[in-house]
Amino acid sequence: MTHAVEIKDLHKSFGSLEVLKGVDFTVDEGQVVCVIGPSGSGKSTLLRCVNLLEQPTKGKVTVGGVELTDPDVDIDAARRRLGMVFQSFNLFPHMTVLQNVMIAQRRVLKRGKQEAERIARENLDKVGVGAKCDAYPPQLSGGQQQRVAIARALAMDPALMLFDEPTSALDPELVGDVLSVMRKLAQDGMTMLVVTHEMSFAREVADRVVFMDGGVIVEEGPPGQVIGDPQHARTRTFLRRVLDPTYSGDDDTSETADADGGRAATPGSAGG
Repeated sequence: MTHAVEIKDLHKSFGSLEVLKGVDFTVDEGQVVCVIGPSGSGKSTLLRCVNLLEQPTKGKVTVGGVELTDPDVDIDAARRRLGMVFQSFNLFPHMTVLQNVMIAQRRVLKRGKQEAERIARENLDKVGVGAKCDAYPPQLSGGQQQRVAIARALAMDPALMLFDEPTSALDPELVGDVLSVMRKLAQDGMTMLVVTHEMSFAREVADRVVFMDGGVIVEEGPPGQVIGDPQHARTRTFLRRVLDPTYSGDDDTSETADADGGRAATPGSAGG
């Protein structure tokens, strides 16, 4: 069986700092996998290694049966199968919403103007901002801009969508609109790899949740298990802090020691 994404023994270092320490996991076609964990755990670096925005130090990344880490791969062709939505919207402020969603279609996929416009309008309608086609990004709310960014990625007909904390830059009241769009994509069968702090989204939408800390996968499984009944002490501590902002963590001493022990064992097993 060919996985939509297959990652084997993935390592990434920035100078002397090892950010990923031997990560192995897969995403199957049509699955939604949410990656959670504290800041600095390697989540975003993992996502950026999937489409080679960061070059892995060691290991193998395969997407749709194509090994992206093969030195001879046509990376531009391979990336066309991937849509990515970042924390920041990265829209061209001097172009209208419609033009923002058309430009990559025209330049990368070489679509004609009429076809690119039709597909752009369809996807802008899909994410609920079809009425904003003639507006410019600075005239939109953050949530609207992020939905335009999603439409832009969808217009390229990706087989896989990557989301890097897509709601982290939004005001709280705007988060729901973006998550609603992502829920609809999941219902439509889009394969998605999502780095997120939105635990309710992960619990409701993900087929699998991956908890990372210290550059390794500490725990993974169905959301009911990882979020609802975590087996690892480090996962429990993290979720307490995320789900209860008033939690001080003063009684974490023994659990943190256990978690550190678990983390120390994990890279060796993954790297072996």
